[in-house]
Amino acid sequence: MIESKKRWQLTSPDEQAVQNLQQALSLSSVLAKILVTRGIDTVDKAEEFLSVELSGIHNPFLMKDMDVAVARIQQAIEAEEKILVYGDYDADGVTSTTVMMTVLEDLGANVSFKIPNRFDHGYGPNAELFKEAHAEGVNLIVTVDNGVSGIEPVRLANELGMDVIISDHHDIGDELPEALAIIHPRHPQGNYPFGELAGVGVAFKMAQALYGDIPEHLTELVAIGTIADLVPLHGENRLLVKEGLRALQDSPMPAIAALADVAGVKQRDITEETIGFMFGPRINAIGRLQSADPAVRMFMTDDPSEARSLADGLDVLNKERQAIVKAISEQAIEQVEARYGDQLPHVIIVAQEGWNPGVVGIVASKLTEKFYRPSIVLSLDLANGKAKGSARSIEGFHLYNELAKNRDVLPHFGGHPMAAGMTLAAADVDELRERLNEQAKRSLTAEDLVPVVSIDIPVSLDEVDTETIEGMRQLAPFGMGFAKPKFYLQGVKVAGIRKIGASQAHLKMELAQNSSTLDAVGFGIGELGDQLTPDVKIDVIGDLQINEWNGRKKPQLLVEDIRTDEWQLFDIRGIRQVSRWSKLIPTQNQVYVAFQQETEAVFSSLLDGPIVSAQSLTEQGAVKDHLVLLDLPDSEEQLSSVLKQLKPKRVYAHFYAQESQYFERIPDRDQFKWLFGFVKKRGSFDFKKNGDELSKHKGWSRETLFFMLQVFFELGFVTLNNGITEIAQVPGKRDLSEAPAYQKRERQIALEQKLLYASYRDLKDWFDAQVSAKEEELWI
Repeated sequence: MIESKKRWQLTSPDEQAVQNLQQALSLSSVLAKILVTRGIDTVDKAEEFLSVELSGIHNPFLMKDMDVAVARIQQAIEAEEKILVYGDYDADGVTSTTVMMTVLEDLGANVSFKIPNRFDHGYGPNAELFKEAHAEGVNLIVTVDNGVSGIEPVRLANELGMDVIISDHHDIGDELPEALAIIHPRHPQGNYPFGELAGVGVAFKMAQALYGDIPEHLTELVAIGTIADLVPLHGENRLLVKEGLRALQDSPMPAIAALADVAGVKQRDITEETIGFMFGPRINAIGRLQSADPAVRMFMTDDPSEARSLADGLDVLNKERQAIVKAISEQAIEQVEARYGDQLPHVIIVAQEGWNPGVVGIVASKLTEKFYRPSIVLSLDLANGKAKGSARSIEGFHLYNELAKNRDVLPHFGGHPMAAGMTLAAADVDELRERLNEQAKRSLTAEDLVPVVSIDIPVSLDEVDTETIEGMRQLAPFGMGFAKPKFYLQGVKVAGIRKIGASQAHLKMELAQNSSTLDAVGFGIGELGDQLTPDVKIDVIGDLQINEWNGRKKPQLLVEDIRTDEWQLFDIRGIRQVSRWSKLIPTQNQVYVAFQQETEAVFSSLLDGPIVSAQSLTEQGAVKDHLVLLDLPDSEEQLSSVLKQLKPKRVYAHFYAQESQYFERIPDRDQFKWLFGFVKKRGSFDFKKNGDELSKHKGWSRETLFFMLQVFFELGFVTLNNGITEIAQVPGKRDLSEAPAYQKRERQIALEQKLLYASYRDLKDWFDAQVSAKEEELWI
């Protein structure tokens, strides 16, 4: 039995709706099931979803203040006023800045840009940078991906005689800045049809309004910023990203070719995963460690060599960022394990001086992923008495609302349900830790602390092929709000399994169902290779992919989680080195059982746990998950009784036999007849003195000779006195099988054949019969 590591939430789509989509749109059963599961359950909805046209995006002038912003920018261009694009240091901010710079330069504006430094200026409008812009002669500031929280800096700009146009998508507070125009898809006084644009999406809408047409040449930038900012990929975002991904694959922008080159991907193969895992981290890295200006210059340049040089710089910084994150993550995990051990709190808060505040959000994400707890990672500045950091949460714990209950110790914080940033006094960290844990105990149940995975559809192996998997690209892009599908395979047989990788940390399996097979790979779950037995049936969830090798394509499942309700038999017979199999036995709720008295002496010094004799087992508290059978029982009934009593989920069969009888067999009647005649003819036989000589003469083992004499003695055919054998005075007529020694050897040979020398399949069948009998007894 293997329990899943996550809570599986499985959706079963309406079969009639699935059939309707299959027939009307010629879709595979898998694609139709996914669409229905995602609520796209009619032909009209599916046709609209699958036929994405950029012409379907909304009129930008539906946004409040768009007309005011466009008029002011056009006025500034005509008057040759200096315009400043004020951006942000993440991938969304960088691409937003590039979009706005591109459109303004195309329209002939006198324009420059500034991006605040994360460490010197913090996020959003900064008074010092606005003063600097005024000194440089700027008349108009256009913010991108920031601004709605900049109450005081905007007021300062107004006092200095500069106009400010804000374009942003972040949550709006109780008060709005006194800007000339605020372009925001969720403006409280607006009615724009789609409110979940990224910052670059808002900049794109301004570009659309300024150009008077859809600026298709900017969709590459919109795709990068939108995907990297993790906004929901539905509605207008889906249209923009899908078109942007098409454009990226043959984009003439030198920056795209350079990024693809340093990331080691072909430009024609760019997908949303390329952006999310390769482009986005490199663009974000520079703003986490230094000024993000070079990233904007990379996107703006027409010089391939300059773009490549700047992309190389981003790549170097990303490697540096990865090393910093790795070091801080290791230190943070050490703190958690040292402080709590196995008793994890409801909320994890770690803090240390010297941690780079630019990467603590990534570290918080890693802690939440590893421990599945809301996590806060703080960088301490003890000289100033401050702690600055980031938080990540789990479902059921609304991070922003819970932090808001602690405003007295959290003077500066912001965020949303799943992520937040904050600054507080270092002296208040312990107080915050205590409060949040008390709050979490009231709001989170034990079930909430087990990670959840949503599964789209159950599939059978005969539905899985390369054509179906390639067809799923029709549903892309996948991301926030429209996750990549996860698939559920129920009751598939593990036809082959092995651990792979230099440290054997990964798992490779062949799954089988009826006549179909599927390769499966599980990264980081190599330990399951020691927990899955041949032919066990499992339930597995994961991501279907295509594995291409030497020009051949095969479907493959990337495993996320596994479970099985089947009990399992682990065959460790014949492994003489105890150390080779003892490390496979789970340490919790296990028992080593010995049937023979001498077995304990053989194994006691080789095993960590105590050895229990089968005779001493009691009914009280005897249920065990893991049963190790060290030796052979005296009978099948004895073993069956132990199984019935312990009810194990896993059985490890070692079946050590000090003297195996299976290959000795039972002497035939001619051998018994010859030996009886030999003793009768001699009158007596000294077993101690002449046994070895006789055994050698007949080709018998000494044990075989003694066994036959023992049978004669038990039947009353001979007498035994200190090794001297003589024929009895009046030997009776009895069958050899009546002798207890004969019966015992018959039983032992049969038992060895059934348990010790049987094939794994036959041994499993025997145990299955015992388990089935136990289950039937429960129902009687």
